[in-house]
Amino acid sequence: MNRTDEQKATDYTNMGSSVTVITNLIAGDASVIGDMTEARRKEKVKINYASLEVVKAYDDWSSEDMTAVTNAITAGKAFVG
Repeated sequence: MNRTDEQKATDYTNMGSSVTVITNLIAGDASVIGDMTEARRKEKVKINYASLEVVKAYDDWSSEDMTAVTNAITAGKAFVG
């Protein structure tokens, strides 16, 4: 992959947003889930952790800390079942 530093920074920021979405959906944050059904919450979690898996696998990361990303993927998979 040949991303610029700016693209990497944007991707990393977006990954953080997905981590937050996963965390809030799993926690049942009312401001995030509104009237979402459990099935829809699981669908959104799955979409977000699948996206994280793809971007995390890019081979041009350098020293970015992927701990929160890895934890969100693991928690998301457990939540979805």
